[in-house]
Amino acid sequence: MQPTLYLMVGYPGSGKTTTAKIIHELTGATHLWADHERNRRFKNPTHDHKENIKLYTALNQEAQQLLREGKSVIFDTNFNFFKDRERLRRIALTEGARALVIWVQTPKELAKERATKHSHGKETRVWGNMTEAAFDRIASNLETPKPAEHPIVFAGTGITSDVVQEALKNTKA
Repeated sequence: MQPTLYLMVGYPGSGKTTTAKIIHELTGATHLWADHERNRRFKNPTHDHKENIKLYTALNQEAQQLLREGKSVIFDTNFNFFKDRERLRRIALTEGARALVIWVQTPKELAKERATKHSHGKETRVWGNMTEAAFDRIASNLETPKPAEHPIVFAGTGITSDVVQEALKNTKA
């Protein structure tokens, strides 16, 4: 079976990690969770540009190696820039894998409330509540997937195992 690279898109607090965890449970794909990896790799994460370059260079290489080994990968981060999704799509193609864009659409104000007020202590949030300024900065950078990317769209208010399983069933190559 052809390996798959799942690229997550959506606001912070939209439900990307919840969806990624369900995809992992359903498919066994390796869950590369950028927030968790940042916390594991850097003693005192700064989220600055230099740290981001180090983190994503390593994660891109890890994703490529896993795909090369024939394993599917869920790359759980804000793939909000088209150029980043394209870079990972090229990696998948090079390794004979397919890439699926998973777009978790949640109303911006609900996602903001989840990310800035209700995430402390949740297993899907490594650092708890983010600042409103950080949310606004990340949310303003969202480049919505283009029709040619054929995103699989989930409503961030109704993500269940059954919903995800049905959507993935319809994407079998």
